[in-house]
Amino acid sequence: MSDIATITAAPIGSFTAEVFAAHLASLGDAPAWWLERKRAAYATFASLPLPTRTNEGWRFSNLSGLQLAGFKVERVDPNGQLLASPFGPAQLNFINNTTVGDGAGARAELAARGVLVTTLSAALQSHPDLIREHFMAQPQKLGSEKFAALHAAFVSDGAFIYVPRGVEVPAPIVITHAASGSGTAVFPHTLVIAEENSKATVVDHFVSVSDIPHSALRTPQFACGANDLYAGHGAQLTYLAAQNWSRDTLSFQFNSTVVRRDARVQSLNLHLGGRQARHESHSQLQAPGAFSEMLALTVADGEQEFDQRTLQIHQAPNTKSDLLYKNALRDRTRTIFSGLIVVDSDAQKTDAYQSNRNLMLSDDAEASSLPGLEIQANDVRCTHGATSSRLDPGQEFYLQSRGIPKAAADELLTFGFFEEVLSRLASEPLHDALHQLIKTKFKQ
Repeated sequence: MSDIATITAAPIGSFTAEVFAAHLASLGDAPAWWLERKRAAYATFASLPLPTRTNEGWRFSNLSGLQLAGFKVERVDPNGQLLASPFGPAQLNFINNTTVGDGAGARAELAARGVLVTTLSAALQSHPDLIREHFMAQPQKLGSEKFAALHAAFVSDGAFIYVPRGVEVPAPIVITHAASGSGTAVFPHTLVIAEENSKATVVDHFVSVSDIPHSALRTPQFACGANDLYAGHGAQLTYLAAQNWSRDTLSFQFNSTVVRRDARVQSLNLHLGGRQARHESHSQLQAPGAFSEMLALTVADGEQEFDQRTLQIHQAPNTKSDLLYKNALRDRTRTIFSGLIVVDSDAQKTDAYQSNRNLMLSDDAEASSLPGLEIQANDVRCTHGATSSRLDPGQEFYLQSRGIPKAAADELLTFGFFEEVLSRLASEPLHDALHQLIKTKFKQ
């Protein structure tokens, strides 16, 4: 610990060596190898500088908003309140990095089929080899190495989901992650392992709560989360994440997806909350027949900034990826999309697509798009594109001429813009839940 205490090369804000030492002390009987990993992660976090203007991975981002001071790592009474989720009953609930409530009944039904839904802290004791193999196993490549190391250092618990070979889970596995209280820092994590020929849907719901009615929207908080998705040969995994942190939250979320032979992973991320929210998604197609579908919807209003960075890596022949990110921008908001498709030299017959589409609902909104290709194979089909457009005045006039107010007409047309993404979900209940969450953003 003495080496960590002497590191002062870069800004660490509230996450000092003393705070980290207290975090380690709170972990009880965690394995020695896990604690050593966390010490190494903290050393990396403390040694790396904050991003600068010369960092291409942060082009167009608001660097002045990356303030790490004024936050506290708090845990709550494990008997705290359960949160209602629009996606159905949650198998696991976390508030301020601590699991609360009791979803043991739902988890027991899954366990009877060999499906494990438990906490990371429990899996460290029961399945340490799986944690070693899959927890943040893919290196960060999109610019937020410092913040990913902060997450690895301070994550205290999270969701661990294991679906054994050949098992199909019919209903979504729902996890809620909540931040409660002003200045709270949370580090949510979800690790999903879908073994060969299994099938499952996992939902992460990120939300801020407050003891003061109607105050959660303006509560300053810090969220630094990650998820690891692993789809074994022939597996089918659907992952949905809905982010609705408070409007004063600084948010980071890191997604890492590994897709093996003939496996399919569909991920859809909904971005609603946060003052400044950065989402990095890294998908690796490692064997023939792998398919990764990367979807996202964003509704930005006020002065929110949503920063989206993606990487599609094709490492084997006959793989496919399809990325579609749609953003609706109101007021004085900003969105940034930077995506890269990489095709390795051995990845012949790659089929890769990438599209970012922005709907500008205000003259003061700003959207920056940076799609890119890096192709080392010669027999591939790769396309990318980005568009920014406004609502069709003719369609607006048509709706208003039939007595629909402008705000309601714009909302209807925005949902029409989003439907291309929402319709890709096979589950109608999940489609409807997302629709309702988006409607709440238009009512704010």
